[in-house]
Amino acid sequence: MKINLKVWRQKNNNTAGKLVDYQLDNVSEDMSFLEMFDVLNDSLTRKGEDPVTFDHDCREGICGMCSMYINGRAHGPQTGATTCQLHMRSFNDGDTIVVEPWRARAFPVIKDLMVDRSAFDRIIQSGGYVSVNTGSARDANEILIPRTVADEAMDAAACIGCGACVAACKNASAMLFVSAKVSQLAILPQGQSEQKERAERMVAQMDAEGFGACSFTGACSVECPKSISLDHIARMNREYLGAKLSSDNVQG
Repeated sequence: MKINLKVWRQKNNNTAGKLVDYQLDNVSEDMSFLEMFDVLNDSLTRKGEDPVTFDHDCREGICGMCSMYINGRAHGPQTGATTCQLHMRSFNDGDTIVVEPWRARAFPVIKDLMVDRSAFDRIIQSGGYVSVNTGSARDANEILIPRTVADEAMDAAACIGCGACVAACKNASAMLFVSAKVSQLAILPQGQSEQKERAERMVAQMDAEGFGACSFTGACSVECPKSISLDHIARMNREYLGAKLSSDNVQG
């Protein structure tokens, strides 16, 4: 296939960026989207030009590193898949593909398509943990958990922290990410120790990082590669309300 690319190029967060045109010939439909970018970068390097900087790691849809806004959609046209799981068979010969980084104040551009998502790390550090005693592993059946509860917690834990929810939201809200991290602990008995403080601290950190407010349009869940449910946002709102009513350390 022949593919026309419009790729966002930006030296750093303090300089202006722009879309730059590239053309690739003989693109195989069996290539992944990132492999297509590898071919582009190889071509640019051979010409002595600066290759396009982009995030990637596992290339298996697990790590959450790949983050490209493709033709106006986070991770591209394929539902329930990350950028690295997207293949060129999803496009047609002669297509023009526009590739941009995540757009959010809390995700400043590092270079080209790579953004700084350390805001997510700071939100987790503020409350996304449980208190446990160190030592040998506890017996798996020591705390009995109903299958339905375990499944729901696992669904929330499927969040890979890629930031597609923020990129898809018109307000650049991180509510789906934060609510998934709150839910995976809030519904398990191991997560009860910090229950009162967890939601309030994580929401306060989310606001401090500059993420927008949630207007519950549902775009985040639609574009999420792991299809995280909006139910988790409702649960986090309940957790936050409970903290406001009973916690001695309520922030915000």
